[in-house]
Formats: sequence, C-alpha cells, structure tokens
Amino acid sequence: MIKNYIKIAWRNILNNKVYSALNIVGLGAGMAVALLIALWVNYQYSFDKFLPDGERLYQVRRNFNSNGDTLTFSSTSLKLAGALRNLPEFEQVAEADWTAPHGLLVGDKKLFPVGLQVAGNFLKMFRFPLISGNVEAALKEPYSIVLSESTAKALFGNADPLNKMVRIDNKDNLKVTAILKDLPANSSLQFSYIVPFSYAELTQAYIKEARVGGYSYNSFQIFAQLKPGVTYAQVATKIKNIEKTETNSVNAMHSNVIMQPLADWHLYADYKNGKALDGFIQYVRIFSIIGALVLLIACINFINLSTARSEKRAREVGVRKAIGSQRKDLIFQFLIESAVITFISFLFSILLVQLALPAFNSLTGTIISIPFNNFVFWLIMLGCVLTTAMLAGSRPAFYLSSFNVVKVLKGTVKVGRSASISRKMLVITQFSCSIALIISTVVIYRQIQFGKDRPTGYNVNRLMTSNMNDELDHNYRALKNELLQSGVVQSVTTASSPATGVDSHGDIDQWPGKYAGETVEMGYVFVSGDYFKTLGMQMESGRDFIENSKTDTANIIFNQAAVKRLRLKNPVGQIITKSGRQYKVIGVVKDALMNSPYASADPTLFAYGGGWSLNYRLSAGVKTHEAIAKLAKIFNKYNPAYAYEYRFVDAEYSRKFSEEVLVGKLAGVFAGLAIFISCLGLFGLAAFVAEQRTKEIGVRKVLGATVTQVWMLLSKDFLLLVIISCVIASPIAFYFLQKWLMKYDYHVTVGPGVFIISAVAAIVITLLTISTQAIKAALANPVKSLKNE
Repeated sequence: MIKNYIKIAWRNILNNKVYSALNIVGLGAGMAVALLIALWVNYQYSFDKFLPDGERLYQVRRNFNSNGDTLTFSSTSLKLAGALRNLPEFEQVAEADWTAPHGLLVGDKKLFPVGLQVAGNFLKMFRFPLISGNVEAALKEPYSIVLSESTAKALFGNADPLNKMVRIDNKDNLKVTAILKDLPANSSLQFSYIVPFSYAELTQAYIKEARVGGYSYNSFQIFAQLKPGVTYAQVATKIKNIEKTETNSVNAMHSNVIMQPLADWHLYADYKNGKALDGFIQYVRIFSIIGALVLLIACINFINLSTARSEKRAREVGVRKAIGSQRKDLIFQFLIESAVITFISFLFSILLVQLALPAFNSLTGTIISIPFNNFVFWLIMLGCVLTTAMLAGSRPAFYLSSFNVVKVLKGTVKVGRSASISRKMLVITQFSCSIALIISTVVIYRQIQFGKDRPTGYNVNRLMTSNMNDELDHNYRALKNELLQSGVVQSVTTASSPATGVDSHGDIDQWPGKYAGETVEMGYVFVSGDYFKTLGMQMESGRDFIENSKTDTANIIFNQAAVKRLRLKNPVGQIITKSGRQYKVIGVVKDALMNSPYASADPTLFAYGGGWSLNYRLSAGVKTHEAIAKLAKIFNKYNPAYAYEYRFVDAEYSRKFSEEVLVGKLAGVFAGLAIFISCLGLFGLAAFVAEQRTKEIGVRKVLGATVTQVWMLLSKDFLLLVIISCVIASPIAFYFLQKWLMKYDYHVTVGPGVFIISAVAAIVITLLTISTQAIKAALANPVKSLKNE
C-alpha cells in the first residue's frame, strides 16, 4: 500500500510540475535556512565541549560594588590564587597572565604569535591534546616553552622540535618541552605557545611585585578546577567574601569573588548586575527564532498551495471513497505524498546548504560542515523531515479527505468560505514574519551606521600600532627620533593600552569632595609624551605631559567622564590619592570612545609612563605601501631579530562592530530568503486564482473591462492581505527591536519611517510577484475561455 501511495505521489509531482516545483523549491529553501542556522547554533554551543572534565573548570572573576553599581572584572590578583589553593574544595588553581604576542626566533625563522603565561598545572586542568611531550614535565622548568603544532612546524619545519631551543623576544632561550595539537576553532582559549608563569616571575619585575602584593593588585587571570562531586553552589558563599579579610584595601572590601563555568565563557560574556545574563547567546536565540520562522513560512506555502488546488483532486477523493476507502486511508495517503515532497525538498536543501557553506563560513568566521558521517545527525534529520512533513501535510490531508462523496461525484463541491479564510490567515502569517524580518534588517543597519558615524573623540585614520618588546623599549628614543626624521610619520607615542581599548582598571582612594564610604573604579592608561597629539585627542583644560619629564610621573590627566564622576568643579591643580600615592591633576582631555562605540566614554585616568603599545600616525600625503616599506627598515634596525609587525587602528576600531555587522548581514540574507519563499507561494496562489476565475475574466473583458481593471481585480485581495500583514508585523517588530536596542546606551530611535519603508517594499514585491499571473490572465483571449459555455 505504501509503495502504491509513493507511486501516486510521484505521478502527481510529474503531472503538476509548476506547483510541485514551487512546493519543492520553497520548502527546500526554508529547510536549507533552518539547517544552516541549526549547524551554526550547534557550533556556538559546541565551544569548549571537547575538554575532558570541562564541567569542573571555571574562571575566577570579581564583582566590584561601585556605589550601588556592580561592575564585573576578570582581572584578579595573585594573592587570590593563593587563597583559593588553600580551600579543600579546589583540586587545582592556575594563574595566568593576559595573552600577548611575543617574538619567537629559531635561526632565520621569525614569528610574532600570541602566547599565554600560565602556571605549571595549566595543562593538567585544560587537557588539550599533546602530540609529543609529557604533561607533568611540560611547564615544570622556568625556561621552557610548549608550542602548538603549526607554530612548531613554522619554526622547525619537519624536524623534531623537542628539546630544541627557541629564543623569545631576542632575550632568553627556552627549551621546547612539548608540542600541543592546534587548538580547534571552537576553543575559547586561543594561543600559539605557552610559557611557564615561573619564567614570567623571573624576568618581569611587576609580577614579582604582584606576588607579594595584596588583593588590589588585579592584573591576572585565575582558572580553577573543583574536585569531583563538588558544585559551585557549595563554594560560592565560601569564596564570596574571601578578599574582605584585607581591611586596609577599599578595593578588596568592596569586591565579591565569583566564578564562571567553562560552558558559559563563549555565550555569556556580558555581565549585568554581577550576573552573566547576556552575550553572544542573544544572537544565537535571535537566529534560532529566524530559522523557525523561515521554516514555518515554507510550510505555510506548502499548505496553501495544496489546499488551493483541492478542487483538482476532489474527484479522486470521491472515487476512492465510493469504492470503499475510509477517511483514515486517504489521510495516510496524503501524508505519504507530503513526506515524499518533503524528502525531495530535504535533498534539495542539503544541496543548497553545501553550496552556501563556503560563503556562510567566510561571512561568519566559522568552520561549519555537514556531518555526513554522523549517524546521530541523520537520525535527527529524519525526525525533522517527518515532523516537517506532518506539519506541512496535516491540514491538506485532513481537509481533502473531508470532502462529501455525493457532492464530489455530482460536481457540486466548492471550496468553502472557511477554507478561503484560513488560507488568507496563513498568507497573513507568513508575510507578517517576512515583513518583521525586513523591519529588523533596516533597524539593525541603521544602528550599525549610527555607531560608525558617531564622533569617536580621536582620529583613527592613518593611525598605526605595533607591539613593544624589550629591544624596542630600550631603543625607544632613538626609534622615535628616526621615525619622525623619516618624513613618513608625524607623531609617535607609547601607552599601556591599545588606542581602541582600556586594559587596566583601578580605584581612586581619595579626592576632593569624596563621600564617606564612596568608591570609584576607573580605567588606567599609562602614556608617554605626545600621546594625545598622536591619537588626535583634544585637551579641554590644563596641559599635556612633557616628554622625558621626571616631574610628570607625579601628575595625571583625567578625561571629562572621570571629572564628572568625581564631581570635580575645578579639576586642574587638585590632588588625588591612588594606591597610597598622591598625584596632581594637570589637565582634562575630552572624552574618546576607546571601548564601546555604543556606550558612554568610560571614566579614565592617564598617568605618565608608557607601555607595550607603540602608536604612530602617518604623515599626510604619504602613500601607505611606501610608508610601510620605509617603516620596516627602521624597525628592523632597532629590532633586527623580528619582522616588522603592525596594525591599522581604523581596522581595530571596525572590529568593534563585528557582531552587529554579522547580525545585520545574516538578518538581511534570511529576510530576503523569507520574502523569496513567501513570494513563491504568492505566485502559486495568484496562478490558481487566475485559473479559477478564467471564465469570469472572459465575461468582464467581453463587457468592456480593460487590462488594468482586470489586473486590479486579481491584485487587490493579495494587496489587502499584505497591508494587514504590515499592520500586524509593525508593533511586534517594534517591541522586540526596542528590547534589543535597550542594551546600547546610545542607539537609534525606531520611528514611523522604518515601517513605511518596509511596508512599501513589501507591497512593491507583492505587486511584482502577482503581476505576471494577473497580466497574463488579463491578456488572455476571452473567446477561448468562454467557448465551452
């Protein structure tokens, strides 16, 4: 019986090629979108799942109470790492320094990869696969290094790198003790090499100071592993107030220690009021909903096209019932037909996804593929195909099987008003979804442009940055002079943070007008001379730091946000206390958007000192490629062991929009596909309506109706449905977009123009879709349509 039903289904597909093609292409496109999004969502949820015992791994963080506002930081102190080690619930604790690029040298092979400085037990906690070497011994000796597979190959070629030497920053030789398999793309931690934290303690003075410092010396990361059977809830209250034992520290007394599980690192990176509630998870949810909506739109197409052609199959139903078929048999037959079309659509969707994956991976920066060899995948796909077949085919099956046999065979069956109304409701539903996606795409695009067009407070154009190392730092004065004398650079400076961010935060102990018990946490940036000149930041009052001035080491400059936060009416000349040391305010600089382009400028303190980020601005009129060639020669002169490494600050700033740009592009693509699928169904319905009203159109034309009048006759019903969809979609889209925009301090307003533009676009697309069939029907010869009457 099932074989017979499949044959009937196949014959119906071949006998109704246009409608079958519309069904298969529409449903296949919807399934392709849903599958593509499902693969992407699965990839996002797969982060760090490959690590054994990952459920016991955490990163330690701090919630800082700043006068009622809870600020969450991942920067911690080495003293906290020691305190956690003493708690019996912890199996292992590993401190780490922030990831940073360093020069690695082997013979004439020069690399500048990003590495990590970690405690010796790091690889015991994070069990990344080793190709060679021993976990126990890999980071035991201070002068050792663990290389990733690709880094080892770049430095040593095909030779065995174990026990060979790598020179780091042209200063120390480190012995290769292990080779790490390249980290997968879905690892939250990304690095090309690891050096022991003990090496950093031997060679970097600030780490030595931090080791004996208190809880306020927050410049490091801490990773922790709980013992088997111990839950975070069991240790949460125990570690919360652990820093408050340091009663002489304002920072420590207002800090609560928390931990974030490894499973949340990727998707829940944004903390609000001390809890990880947001992050990339919001986009995962958004696109999951979009995938479901697009598939729903495709299923609605199938339902509408199937029920619209019900009269064509009425006699078949009547004959089958007359010879003894029961309703359940007919329902089963139509569900089998739905399953056949759905299966063909699924095969088409697999082809579409396979063709789209290279472009999709390039757009999203992911490495996604269809897991053809995964049995579980095919089992899930089978379930989805059957579910979709039931969803898309249930209404046609129950509707067609309900026809009365007597009326059918007499030729008096007509599609009832209820069928027409339900079909219209489904069209309204699918176009409401499509129009809501169009509105969302427009608003997301406007928000991105709003952020890009917002004044930054500094000039990113022709501004370049390079990382400092010991040799460049030692030769900085000579390097700066030669760069300025070359004519390709007009200004040079150094800082402890990149131009597009603030890496360090700390407390202000005392300031004029401080309330009792008040705390203020703000950004700290140590800069050398010409910093504000090089970045293009404007002084509001006071003066800039003077190059090589010893007195300026006791002076600071605030930005406007810091002055406002501290309520300083006449800031220049005021004395503040930081880390037990007094500083004099010598200037106020105008606010710059160094962090988020959608948020207010962070209160920031600038102190004289410099740092690892070397910033320089190219002279006007100098061609970039010529400037880079000259700069490479100068840098190689003062840093001969390593290749010239540079980045453009405008590109770094553009990365701040990467998530919004990704969402905007994907929303645009999926909105376009949703409209395309909806229009396929509309095209089929328009063709069906024109066919049903052939004789009516013939009569009207004989009585003098023009082509335009006939076109309007066939178009007005569909236009009304789309207008109703616009009315329904607009408030729904407005509600969800307002919630999305509220996460930004600075955002666009959603005015009526967005809805008008989207409505006009939907109406124009609708008219273009149905006009083909409407005009074709209007131009038909009425003699042919009326000759049988």
